[in-house]
Formats: sequence, C-alpha cells, structure tokens
Amino acid sequence: IWCKLHYRRKMTHWFHRNPLKATAPVQFNYYGVATTPASSKICNDLRLSRTRLLELFTDLSCNPEMMKNATDLYFSLLQGFILSLDDSSQECKLRYIQNFKWTDTLQGHVPCAQQDAVFELVSMGFNVALWYTKYASRLAGKEDITEDEAKDVHRSLKIAAGIFKHLKECHIPKLITPVEKGRDLEARLIDSYIIQCQAEAQEVTIARAIELKHNPSLIAALAYETANFYQKAGKCLVLHTVTMVRLYWPVINVGKQLDLSKNQKNAEALCKEYGETKGPGTTAKPSGHLFFRKLGSLIKNTLEKCQRENGFIYFQKVPTEAPQLELKANYGLVEPVPFEFPALNAHWTPETLAAFDLTKRPKDDTAKPKPDEEVKPLKEPDIKPQKDSGCQIS
Repeated sequence: IWCKLHYRRKMTHWFHRNPLKATAPVQFNYYGVATTPASSKICNDLRLSRTRLLELFTDLSCNPEMMKNATDLYFSLLQGFILSLDDSSQECKLRYIQNFKWTDTLQGHVPCAQQDAVFELVSMGFNVALWYTKYASRLAGKEDITEDEAKDVHRSLKIAAGIFKHLKECHIPKLITPVEKGRDLEARLIDSYIIQCQAEAQEVTIARAIELKHNPSLIAALAYETANFYQKAGKCLVLHTVTMVRLYWPVINVGKQLDLSKNQKNAEALCKEYGETKGPGTTAKPSGHLFFRKLGSLIKNTLEKCQRENGFIYFQKVPTEAPQLELKANYGLVEPVPFEFPALNAHWTPETLAAFDLTKRPKDDTAKPKPDEEVKPLKEPDIKPQKDSGCQIS
C-alpha cells in the first residue's frame, strides 16, 4: 500500500504487500493420453505459456500489456481443461487429469495440492491480481511520477479488484475441496483484497482532487469514504493503523482540529507496532516514512494558523464541539473493473478434445505430492521506497 497526496512530485508505497504464491512446475506431459499432434501441441503450449507467465511475475520490465497478453494466452488454453465444448453443463473430462500445487502467501513453502484445473485457474488468477497491486506500488514509488503513470496506478488497482471479485463470485465456489480458513482463497480474505484495492485507488482520486484544488468538502468526503473502505477491510483483517491515518485527511483538508494530537499518538504507537511485526512480504515501517513524520507538525501548524487568523481577522468564538461535516461523496468513488477470463483458445476443438484418451493414463499416479513437499518461492525483487520520497499535502 502507498500513500500519495501530491502525486506529480513524489509517491511512496509504505505498507505491506504479501509475497506472490509459489507453485510446483507443471509439464503437461500426457504421453499416450494425447494421441494426436494437435493435442500434443496444446500440452506443449500450456507448459510454455505457464512458464512464461510465472517469469513475468518477477520481471521488473513487465507492464500491464505484457501481463494481459501472457494471461490471455495461458488462461485461454487452460479453459480447455474446464469448459464443455458443446455448452452443456457436463464437466470437461480433462478437469481432474493434472495435480496442481500452490503455496499460500503467508503460510510458508508447503503447498496445498488439488487435482483440479479450477484450482489452477483461481490460484494463477490470484497471482495475476496480486501482480497488478505490486505493479501499482512499484510505479507509485518512482521519484517523479507523471500524470499518466498515476492513472496507470489507479487503473491497475481497479483491475486487481475486478479480478479478485470475479474469482470470489464465479470460480472459487466451484472448487471441489472447500477453502480452509486463513488460506488465500478464503472469501473474507478475498473481500479484504477487493476493498483494499478500491481504497488505494481512491487515494489517487483524492490526490487528483487536491492537486486541482477542488472543494475541500469534496476532498473531505472522499477521504472519509476511503477511511470507511479500510474499516470494512478491517472487519476481515487488522487494518486499524491504516484506517486511523486515513481518518486524519477529512479534518486536515477542511482545517478543523478535532483532538487530533491524541489520535496521532495512538496512530504513532500502532505504526511502530506494525513496523516491528515479523512476517513474509515487503518490509513496511509506516512510522518512519516522511508522510507520517510530517503529520504531527502539519496538524499543529494547521491549528496555529486557524488560531492566528481568527485572532486577527475573524474574531469568531471557538465552539466547544466541532460541527458535523457533510462527508457523503456523491462521485469519485472507485468500483472494480469488470473482469472475465478469455474465451477458449481456437486450438481447442471437439476433435482435439477427443484425442485425449484417458483410458491410457498410467495406473501409478506419480503426480501425487509427497508429504510436506516444499516448493521454491518466487524470487521477487525487494523494491525499497525512495529515500527522500513522501506524501505532500498541497
């Protein structure tokens, strides 16, 4: 996660990103089962496109266009293991031919295994969505981000939200083996990802509104709605730190002082505790980032400015209770980009499917996982935030 208020100057990601899911190699070698050159070619294309997609997850030169091309190719081929070619409700005969093994992002290197192509579809789809969040974070961490790049950040987060939403609603429920609690594909965790992506994308909207000097009440409403997003996610996961920091924004933008000093100290304590928490994923120390370090003085200066101007110009009596702000945003709220998996690859035909003869499968299924077998994690580059980057309120 990253915070950005003056996005044309400096942005930085300063919250946790889970590591990518890791998977065991899949060769798609069905000797004897794939009985024609056309069926063998599909197997070869599946192996190559899967390998290529996994490589792109950790390739710093990869962009959304490259990722979409790679995902469209692999998923269009994989659909042949899932979809019925005659549009009937009957399951594809190849759905259970291959065992797939995937780790969970925060559960170590011992994978879950399911002999189900739908498990592969949702696991790889989860990684694709997670890649879009990492791409947005990496782009946001650049020293001088352009307006077009800020739009790419915004778009990538909405795409990620759309993928997570589609997986949860359309494909995860089709798994034969129910998802265990605490696993990546559990509904409440997917919900938290969807909401988090929406909230982060909305931060770009807030940045844009501040940059264009929109009405402070609009900025306050957007910030309040963004904080509500994090509160919703907090019902699934502990995101209290994020919520508290975001809740400062409405007040700062309308120049009100609502006992923020006390709240800032509470948030500072939470940020320090958050930064000291051990676990996998990107290193994040919110209390050490420039935005948070400047927050206390910003609150103090805002109060002093209001007191000074009131003492010289307005001479208004300070109310004992702060007035209620209108914090309902009527526009600017972020919705996930609708997502659908690509159509079935044209190489899949009734003749090609019929060329897979399951009666010729070997009786000794060596594809079954060994007990406690580990898979190697994907080697992700550790992208450090710019040393002097931080959020600036214009």
